[in-house]
Amino acid sequence: MATVPDKIFTWQMLQPAAKNKESGEVIPGKIEKTEIPVPVLKEGEVLVQVAGCGVCHTDLGYFYDGVPTVSKPPLSLGHEISGTVVAGDGKWIGKEVIIPAVMPCRQCILCKTGRGNRCLAQKMPGNSLGVYGGFSSHIPVPSVDLCEVKNRGNIPLAHLAVVADAATTPYQAAKRADLQPGDNVIIIGITGGVGQYMGQIAKALGAKTVIGIARNKEKLERSLKFGADLVINSTDKDANTVSKEFRDLCKSKDLPNFGWKIFEITGVKSGQEIGLALLGFTGKLIIVGFGLAKTEYSIGRLMAFDADILGSWGCLPEYYPVVLDMVLSKRVDITPFVETRPMSSIAQTFAEVHKAGSPARRIVLTPDF
Repeated sequence: MATVPDKIFTWQMLQPAAKNKESGEVIPGKIEKTEIPVPVLKEGEVLVQVAGCGVCHTDLGYFYDGVPTVSKPPLSLGHEISGTVVAGDGKWIGKEVIIPAVMPCRQCILCKTGRGNRCLAQKMPGNSLGVYGGFSSHIPVPSVDLCEVKNRGNIPLAHLAVVADAATTPYQAAKRADLQPGDNVIIIGITGGVGQYMGQIAKALGAKTVIGIARNKEKLERSLKFGADLVINSTDKDANTVSKEFRDLCKSKDLPNFGWKIFEITGVKSGQEIGLALLGFTGKLIIVGFGLAKTEYSIGRLMAFDADILGSWGCLPEYYPVVLDMVLSKRVDITPFVETRPMSSIAQTFAEVHKAGSPARRIVLTPDF
């Protein structure tokens, strides 16, 4: 049984990214190891000892791109968390859990009408949960949203941190798209931290054909073992070129030219442009990746195609047990896509992931305070 601490050790972002007024150069945020008090837990709250916290591009957006957090720095980043409950609500103590990346209020009209994943009063560790985030030894959270981990076998608890975001975000996107058995799917960015699970989840939900689009040849080939049926390498190709290659592929494989469900995972302008170019008759484009770029589109095409463009944010906590079952049953395999590192490597890991864009594996940092 884990012990209850008298303080929380954490890596705090003291200040976010900023622009040099003279050169215009972006100065990365500042991060530092520190200690904060363990709060008095309210009714319905627990203290979780962190087993692992995944490094997400959302964290890098706060740290490098100046994307604002709801809670003002200093605060601890990190929202992709697994761990063990050590204090608080008695029925949870000693249980291994996954903490949802977004925790709805459960009181508002959005929550009561099934849209709690976009609850306007939601709490997100490392963003809107006060100073508390996952790159810490412990974190206080509401117990109502926890996903209990049972019978995990030989999968390390730290690895299951990716279920908190990278593996559940695609499931929410699939629900948003009303993905049904027999549907045909395109995944733009299938080789990334979220995309690699989007492919597996689409297949697990019964997609007939999954076409993966990305730029890394080796990772694209890997995706053929994890959800993709066909792939298109988009390296040095504009959206129109990719669209033509897609149409040629459909013709050669006797695939339809309508009704495709397209998941744009990259969040970058080129990926969004490809998604818009591929959107055709009765199709759906689901925007899963966040980006700051502005993308032009002739919106009248939506009318002509009777098509949809949808956004998808986070994942309802109610869906976490479903995704966890997919992972534990290996219908969604996380093992080849996770790497653990000590949390003391956070600064160099941030820099490495920021430079690489899409590392081969999702990096999960484990506390070593």
